[in-house]
Amino acid sequence: MNIIGIVCEYNPFHNGHLYHINIIKELYPDSLIILVLNGYFLQRGEISIISKEDKTSLAIEYGVDIVLELPFVFGTQSADIFADNSIKILETLKCQFVVFGSECNDIQKLNSLCDYVVNNENEYNKDIKKYLKEGVNYPTALAKALNTDFEFKPNDLLAISYIKAIKKNNYSIKPLAIQRTSDYLDLESKDNIISASNIRNKLNNKEDIKKYVPKKVTNYINNVDYDKLFELLKFKIITDDNLNAYLDVDEGIENRLKRVITETTSIEELIEKIKSKRWTYNKIRRMIIHILIGLTKEDNGNIVLNYIRPLGFNSKGKDYLNKIKKNLNIPLRVNKDYLL
Repeated sequence: MNIIGIVCEYNPFHNGHLYHINIIKELYPDSLIILVLNGYFLQRGEISIISKEDKTSLAIEYGVDIVLELPFVFGTQSADIFADNSIKILETLKCQFVVFGSECNDIQKLNSLCDYVVNNENEYNKDIKKYLKEGVNYPTALAKALNTDFEFKPNDLLAISYIKAIKKNNYSIKPLAIQRTSDYLDLESKDNIISASNIRNKLNNKEDIKKYVPKKVTNYINNVDYDKLFELLKFKIITDDNLNAYLDVDEGIENRLKRVITETTSIEELIEKIKSKRWTYNKIRRMIIHILIGLTKEDNGNIVLNYIRPLGFNSKGKDYLNKIKKNLNIPLRVNKDYLL
C-alpha cells in the first residue's frame, strides 16, 4: 500500500481539490491518502469560509483517509515555515510521497532549483534579503537569487518550500507534482475547475458557485464578518501599548498602525494604507491575525511540533493509525471518542 501525503487549506473545497484526490487514486490505486489541513486561519492571513471540522468531513467524504491538523502557529506564517511543518507531519506518519499542484509540472526543474538553495543557503538567504530590500516582490527576488529566468507562480513557490524542507531535513518522503489546471490570480474564469480565490470572489459578487464545487460544499460555506473583525482589531490596536510584542509586528510598523487606524473603516483600507514594498499584502494580513489572536514573538519562539492531532479518519485510516502509533517519534493526540 502506498502512503500518499497532501497539504491543503480547502478555502473552499472545490473541483480542483477533488481532481487532485482522484488523480492520486488513479496513479496509486492501492493507496492511503493523508491530508495535512490548515484550519480556521490560513497561510495568507485569511479566515477560512469553511470550518476545519466541516473541511475534515468533506475531505473524508471525497476520498481522504486521514486528516491531520496543521497547528495555527505554523499555518499562519511564511511559506517555508508552513511547508516545513506540514512535511514534518507527513514524514512522521511515514508517507512515501507528497503530491502537490504545480504550474510548471516539472519536478526535475524544481528539484534542481532546491538543490542550489540547500547547497548555498547562506549566500541564497543573503541575496533574497538584498533583493527584497530593493523593493522587488518575492518571486522576482527568488529568480534573481537563483540567477534564473524561471517564472515563479504561487503553487511552484510552495512546491519549492516543500522540496526544500525534504532536502534540508534529509527526509525519505518523495515530492510529486500534478499539473495545476487553473490560475490562482485569475478571478474571471468560468471553467469547471477554477481557483479558490476565484470562487471566493464570485461569492463576494453574489454569483452562484455550484458549478465549481462538489455537490455538498455549498452547505458548509460561512460568511466571515470582516466588519466585526475590524472593530475588534481597531480596539486592540488603539488600546494595546505593546503591539511590537506580537508576531510579525516589526520595524516600527506598530507606529504606523497606531497612526492610521482611526482614519480607516475596514481591514482592506488599513492594509492599503500601510502596504509598501517591504510590507506585502499577505505579510500584513498574517500580522493582523497574530494581533487579533494574541500570538506573541515569545510564544512563537517556545512552540515546537511535539504532538500530531488527527481531525478525522475513515476505517482504513483508523487501522493505519493503530498500526503505526507506537512507532512515531512525535506522538498522536487523539480525541478520546475516536478510541484508537
